Amino acid sequence: MMSRLRIVECEMNAVPRHAYVHVPFCRHRCGYCDFTLVAGRDDLIDRYFTAFGRELERVERMLEVDTLYLGGGTPSHLGPTGLRRIFGILHDRLRPAADAEVTVEANPLDVTPEFVAAARDCGVTRVSLGGQSLDAATLRALDRDHSPDDVRRATARLLDAGLVVSLDLMTAAPGQSLAGVEADLAAAVGLGVQHVSVYCLTWEKGTAFESARLRGALQPAEESIERAMFETAIDRLEAAGFEHYEVSNFARAGCRCRHNEAYWDCRPWEAFGPGAARFDGRARITNHRSTTTWMTKVLAGDDFAGDVDRMTDEQAARERIVVGLRRRDGLDRAAFRAASGFDLDSLAGPAIARWGAAGLATDDGRRVRLTRAGLLVSDALWADVLR
Repeated sequence: MMSRLRIVECEMNAVPRHAYVHVPFCRHRCGYCDFTLVAGRDDLIDRYFTAFGRELERVERMLEVDTLYLGGGTPSHLGPTGLRRIFGILHDRLRPAADAEVTVEANPLDVTPEFVAAARDCGVTRVSLGGQSLDAATLRALDRDHSPDDVRRATARLLDAGLVVSLDLMTAAPGQSLAGVEADLAAAVGLGVQHVSVYCLTWEKGTAFESARLRGALQPAEESIERAMFETAIDRLEAAGFEHYEVSNFARAGCRCRHNEAYWDCRPWEAFGPGAARFDGRARITNHRSTTTWMTKVLAGDDFAGDVDRMTDEQAARERIVVGLRRRDGLDRAAFRAASGFDLDSLAGPAIARWGAAGLATDDGRRVRLTRAGLLVSDALWADVLR
């Protein structure tokens, strides 16, 4: 077996085959959102493009990638002209391989025939659609600016163009019932999308929703209801032929998100834009979260990193345990040892035994997987692993 030092050197010297581009613009900031973005500041778009091109100069030679993901913010807010422009800037430094997965996040309102044509021309293969719900009352409760018909229309246009569609759905929205979640799941299946991501509403510090919660104007769903909604999502989507391959993600055969799988495999990736985090196998470097500060620093030639998180070999291995166990495939002991240089049981053996005794994990000697009960409380398990 390769020595631990040799494994580390291979990871650190590996050329990234994956890249993320952060587009920080939105028409409207939803009440639950704490992402790095600016709303109603389209006057900054030209400057963003200039700074983005300047940051790309970090890439000294043409970088061919297997996955490229444009996230936000709302990349589709750039419109067809802006989308073509950003891919034009990318072309000189970063190019998708012939069979690459190229994803763009989109708001249903932005998915016009012209936008779809631009996406096809730019080589986009997959669109992550921020639908959140197909119920008008739930969309209003989530402070969204589109209607259920907008979601249906956008999905039809994308699918007709031959693009893979991943639909985001949110559960535990204010006032949302279990029956409402069931209706959303049935509607999503009926749309014919190939991928569904299901997220429980989180009440992030500093958001309008959290402020309203503290005032008593909004009330989070009870934990038992959240659990029932999550289990219902698993049951309904698996029954419809979707594979539950990660805590929040469900895919038709062959339609897993390859870009996210690169993250979960702890492969190196590049990232550009405000708040974007790149990873070399040991260090995660996150750009300054403020869009205006990032632009100013990039254009002035100053250091635009807002945070640098350097991990030891053991810390990196422990993080690999966490991201690996979020996946339904779990962790194969031999593969973990080959990738990290560590024995899984030397790092997490007692924790795995406790989880197994509590019905939170299964262990056949070769592979460890969280059970459904374990997935439901997975965030509470990681303290047993991380140091």
